[in-house]
Amino acid sequence: MNWIPTAEARKARYEEQFGDLDERSIVRKGNTAYAAGLALLMAGDVDAAEWLRRAAAAWRESWSGGESWGRPIGALKASLLAHDDAAVEELATWTLTLGTPTAESPIGRYAAALGLLALGRWPEARHVAESLRERDDFPRDVGDALAYIAADDAVGYVEAVESVVDSFETRDEYLEDVAVADTALVLQELARRRGIEHALPASPVLP
Repeated sequence: MNWIPTAEARKARYEEQFGDLDERSIVRKGNTAYAAGLALLMAGDVDAAEWLRRAAAAWRESWSGGESWGRPIGALKASLLAHDDAAVEELATWTLTLGTPTAESPIGRYAAALGLLALGRWPEARHVAESLRERDDFPRDVGDALAYIAADDAVGYVEAVESVVDSFETRDEYLEDVAVADTALVLQELARRRGIEHALPASPVLP
């Protein structure tokens, strides 16, 4: 994929969305900004962080309660990839106040695991991640990676995160058609915060 034209197309679409936006329109604006940010990240462009921050802000703004867990997840992932530590701390704390650690939905629990890992609350993160590993309705390798990060198990993490990359290489659909293994990149950032250093293998879905 030619990443700069891809990014420019998503940026143009983002700018076309203006005025008084309803909740769904704000979500779409976040999706578009995130796609632009990922494409710029793949291209090694320094503007990637700005677009990732825009995505996080839009998804945070769109939250109106309920169980729309994808919005806090997206906001937190975008801030982690932008290396915006202040936003990560605020969003992780906010995500946990929404009741995610005890959510029935695996996506809610996933949001909690991301938040706890981002805050360095390793024992709590491990507990939540272990609950995800027991479910049939959540990707096992992602649950494994979260648990291994929390447990500071570098060997287990490497196998799990590389499986996540493989799953992105074989999927047919991506957000805004931007083929990037963003989950693996987020896991790498969380692993780095845990002190686990591992270089991901070369892949067309990674920078």
